[in-house]
Amino acid sequence: MKKRQLGLLAGAAPVLLVLAACGGSGDGDGDGTGEATEFSAEATGTLEAWAFDNADDVGQARLDHAEGALTDVEIQLDPTAFDAQKFTTRMASGDVPDVVQMDRRYVGTYAAQDLIQPLDQCFEEHDVVPDERWYPFVVDDVRWQEQVWATPQFFQPPAVLLNKDVMDAAGVTEEQIDTSDLDVLLPAIEAMYTESGGNPSLLGFDPQPTGQAPLWVLGMGGSLTDEDGAPTLDDPANVAAVEHVRAIIDAQGGYARYKSFADSFDFFGEQNQYVADQVGAQVNAQWYPNVLSPYVEEVELAAVPFRDADGESFTVAGGTAFVIPVGAQNPDGACAWMVEITSQEAWEAAGEARAATVEEEGGVLTGIMTGSPEADQAIRDAHVRPSGNEAFDQVVQTYYEVLDTGRSIGASPVGQEITNELTNAMTAALLGDKTAEEALADAQATVMRAYENVTD
Repeated sequence: MKKRQLGLLAGAAPVLLVLAACGGSGDGDGDGTGEATEFSAEATGTLEAWAFDNADDVGQARLDHAEGALTDVEIQLDPTAFDAQKFTTRMASGDVPDVVQMDRRYVGTYAAQDLIQPLDQCFEEHDVVPDERWYPFVVDDVRWQEQVWATPQFFQPPAVLLNKDVMDAAGVTEEQIDTSDLDVLLPAIEAMYTESGGNPSLLGFDPQPTGQAPLWVLGMGGSLTDEDGAPTLDDPANVAAVEHVRAIIDAQGGYARYKSFADSFDFFGEQNQYVADQVGAQVNAQWYPNVLSPYVEEVELAAVPFRDADGESFTVAGGTAFVIPVGAQNPDGACAWMVEITSQEAWEAAGEARAATVEEEGGVLTGIMTGSPEADQAIRDAHVRPSGNEAFDQVVQTYYEVLDTGRSIGASPVGQEITNELTNAMTAALLGDKTAEEALADAQATVMRAYENVTD
């Protein structure tokens, strides 16, 4: 369920080759400045929407709201998952849907290729101010060349989820789980970490180094793009961030042994790493406490913010978004539908649906992190109630507190590939195959070739 919400997608390298081959599909010159549709607020006709593949209770409630609000629009929904190769093939062939859901990291790529339309005038027609409807850092995910190219949804921030049973047994306090200060964190890890036969059997702290690589790099003062969206993977501050993570991993047997042990976790099961006391602390996104809610009587949880290089609360996360392709037959209907499905009313309907599901199936409603501050607060006020477990309620509270500390990964014509190459560089450095500086330099060279291919 949560993977569908986050819109996990395939890598971008083949996408960029296809884009280079069909860069003339749009109306502009490949710099994201082509002429946009003149939108109107009137929405009629047939709307073809593709890739809304997360129609769980939350998604279905929002679909139902949009359909009820747009009575003059016939909505034809293709719920198959987004595929980057298929998208560019459809664009080249003229088989263009009116609206498409995709990971936000693709938005800058397609904007640079003039394959999607800027939405500033769409928002004006519907009295939507992007930086008021959504968190500004969420809008920054889809803002490029001073224009907004998509309607974003979801922002599920990471924080550090604690296993108090393990910590208490080792005499470790919550204050010692400080990601900004290795002088404090490493002794806490050492106190909790255990191994058997030279292999880890309990991680003091799991930094999720590849899955959360952007969090570590940006949090430790690095950067992924410049103000124009060009990659900056060789930023010297990024080297320090990767070395920071390597110190954490090396204190727990090294990356190969860490990875083998972490891959064995029953992450979604009854013997997950918290119930089985396989971690003392772990970086996790906001949706993961939902997985653990059935086990709150078996383990004492807590949470603390991820702390940046200055010791301040910090978080970063992506999400999905809706775009209107160039050549869409019903851009007015698409605009109205995207506005409605991300509206306050749609999210409130989603909150009611999720609350009904929780009441029927059991568990704890931890909130829905929508990407919209007003919607987040409305759902929290209406449906997030004390669970009867103070420790678990503190976890929920922590994730709400870190929402305002978010930062955008940054929109880029090669956004997906930046993430991919950062992950590759982190892996190579943690394994010791390359120094952090070498790994990031190689990643930068790869991404710059792709960037120049797209933007030249």
